[in-house]
Amino acid sequence: MTLAASNVKPTESCYHCGSLVPAGAPWSIALDDGRHPLCCPGCEAVAHAIVDGGLASYYRFRTELPERPDERQAVKAETWAVFDDPGLQRQFVHTDGDNGEVHATLAVDGITCAACAWLIEHRLNALEGVTSSAVNLSHHRVRVAWDPARLKLSNILAEMAAIGYSAQPYEPDAAQQRLQHEERMNIRRLIIAAVGMAQVMMFSIPIYVAGPGEISEDFYALFHWLSFALATPVVFFSAVPFFRNAVRDLRTRVLGMDVPVSIAIGGAYLASGYAVLSGTGEVYFDSVAMFTFFLLFGRYVEARARRRSGHTGNVLAGALPLSAVRLEANDEERILPASELAAGDRVLIKPGHGVPADGVIEEGESSLDESMLTGEYLPVNRRVGDAVTGGSQNIESPLVVRVTHAGKEARVAGIVDLTDRAFASRPRLAQMAARMSHLFVLRLLVVTVCVTTAWWFIDPSRMLWVMLSVLVVTCPCALALATPTALTAGHGQLRRRGVLITRADAIESLSQVDRVIFDKTGTLTCGEMQLVDTRPLGELQPERAKVIAAALEAYSEHPIARAFRPWRDATMETSERTSRTGLGVEGVIEGRRWRLGRPDFAAPEHKLTAPGDGQWLLLGEEGEPRVWFALRDRLRDDAIETMVALKARGVQVELLSGDTADAVRTMAQQLGIDTWQAGASPEDKLARIRQCQAAGEKVAMIGDGINDVPVLAGADVSIAMNGATDLARTSADAVLLSPRLMRIVESIEIARATRRIMRQNMIWSVCYNFSALPLAAIGIVPPWVAALGMSGSSLVVVGNALRLNRFHMRPNPTPSPDAQLVNA
Repeated sequence: MTLAASNVKPTESCYHCGSLVPAGAPWSIALDDGRHPLCCPGCEAVAHAIVDGGLASYYRFRTELPERPDERQAVKAETWAVFDDPGLQRQFVHTDGDNGEVHATLAVDGITCAACAWLIEHRLNALEGVTSSAVNLSHHRVRVAWDPARLKLSNILAEMAAIGYSAQPYEPDAAQQRLQHEERMNIRRLIIAAVGMAQVMMFSIPIYVAGPGEISEDFYALFHWLSFALATPVVFFSAVPFFRNAVRDLRTRVLGMDVPVSIAIGGAYLASGYAVLSGTGEVYFDSVAMFTFFLLFGRYVEARARRRSGHTGNVLAGALPLSAVRLEANDEERILPASELAAGDRVLIKPGHGVPADGVIEEGESSLDESMLTGEYLPVNRRVGDAVTGGSQNIESPLVVRVTHAGKEARVAGIVDLTDRAFASRPRLAQMAARMSHLFVLRLLVVTVCVTTAWWFIDPSRMLWVMLSVLVVTCPCALALATPTALTAGHGQLRRRGVLITRADAIESLSQVDRVIFDKTGTLTCGEMQLVDTRPLGELQPERAKVIAAALEAYSEHPIARAFRPWRDATMETSERTSRTGLGVEGVIEGRRWRLGRPDFAAPEHKLTAPGDGQWLLLGEEGEPRVWFALRDRLRDDAIETMVALKARGVQVELLSGDTADAVRTMAQQLGIDTWQAGASPEDKLARIRQCQAAGEKVAMIGDGINDVPVLAGADVSIAMNGATDLARTSADAVLLSPRLMRIVESIEIARATRRIMRQNMIWSVCYNFSALPLAAIGIVPPWVAALGMSGSSLVVVGNALRLNRFHMRPNPTPSPDAQLVNA
């Protein structure tokens, strides 16, 4: 018996998310005197929630399409109640004064444009009990204030999920809050210094350019007093970090660059103030303001370049589910925060839910997606007696698990600890720079003392100004700007190419890379199974076979099921559908029983073997084999080109993966990679990194999963893929915002160019200081000229760094025809 053919080619796009709509799909939404097609029940539910809520304008004003809603959202609905737990709310809900209102910040998934922000705010503000809501479009967060006596937090989360935006509490850790506070203060200090410098220069320039007698004494005094007033907040607010750091350096007996900076700023300000009050002497408030502004600007640029989000606090909460279903003694289900689980508890894990803690299966059999921990996308079969790891996702059947390790004792926490140890073992480049600056400053102060002593005997009346000129003209301002300005220009160039640098010295490390180590799944491959070959064994047409397979896999979240999703026909129904763990799936379609999976499951009496290497599935009808399907995780389009380009630049490439030896060997051969290792655990990968570093190599690691986190942290420089987990992104030194692997090659090229610019800036700064020092020491450079010279040297450094904006990468070698054929 054969099935009637049907046309399953999608012809329309979903009105809500833009995905292709299967032929015969019954889902739609009526809007603006028309009916628009939808691709799935999830989009239908969300679209109706938006339109029925009076928010149809969202569809008229949106500029980007939203993410496709999770069709399993109803399964997760019951977990919202856990956020009403007072103990859990104490971690992220804050009280607003004495009016009884509370507020919380929620991290929102799926925000794509301003229309999304409008939709969320209008939906929440319409709820009775919500007093205000504001969406942070840049950071994808929403701040909600509500009356807990009239509305529960779970209702707010449910309303957001109903319109297609899943949310969870967001609470930055203490380190991140401290960084944000410091950045705000730095911006304020920079603004005050900029305004003060501009105004003081406005009063100083007429004095410098005017001839004798062109400005009266009254105007001289007025300009001096105004400059005095404007420079005061610059010194006592903007320059405070310099004085604070100088005091710290003196207490610890380690001279930093802030010591001469503080002496120059404080000395020039006090001397100028004395000149204004006494009416004698020169006034250089403009030098003070300029000096402070340029130094603050350099510090601000440096801080922005190296600022990164804290990698502690909420990382563990992102890896483990926030809630769990615990089974009491009478098997009654109780939802509670996952943080309250303890060893010995029995938890129920339903399909689609995450495993809240490490444990052992007591009841049930299912497939678990452990890609968040292992980095490999194929689910693994787990049955009674097998161990499960917290953070995994249950795919097929309910499980009852006895908890063995929870919270900080779980394996995920161990991986985080391993990451922290790897971070702690990093070379301290900042300490090396501090030692270098200590020697530089020490010699500068010695020279300044010698020059001042000499002028005490030559001309005491000029001693103070010569000392200030020496301190100002030789101040390491250009030296301080040499590195951060080049880094910032390099960051901007990388950002435009889809590479986000999260650690300031990552560019310098990347420029010295000798070896690049790749993870396999999700890094060199797309991380998604695709159907690459169909081999009929009878009269059943290949296209019809794909439709049947798609019907069998219609409601599964297994990666294999997603490979057949393009051929799904909404009009074809499957009854008696059963998923057999580790074997396949079966169901009845139009009165015939079909099986899809392993050959001994689909056609058990025929004892067939796969017709080739890789992943093969057999489709059987009533026990008779019908079609072979070949599945493969496709290589990224530019993977071979990237390997060739890296080798052409003298960089060695290596492949480390937790996958099987056959799969890793095949991929290494396709890409021309000579060094590879299969079955590698996070500990094995970190050990390999240490081995390469011990041999004197600079190692870059490219990965995307939690299992890659220790290696990302332990490598000299680490890059996370665009689809990486949050933990991997947090731990990496750079994140690819584009799925193209060639961005890695471009990053190395730009990093090398940036390093050249940094060296040029350093050489210029040193040459300038050594050239200007003798001129200031012999008294022919007044303080205002010294300040201009210092500013000019800084501008030269900045201008040289801006050359990176015109960077063009040299052409890449063309992959060999054989390599292109393999990838095809």
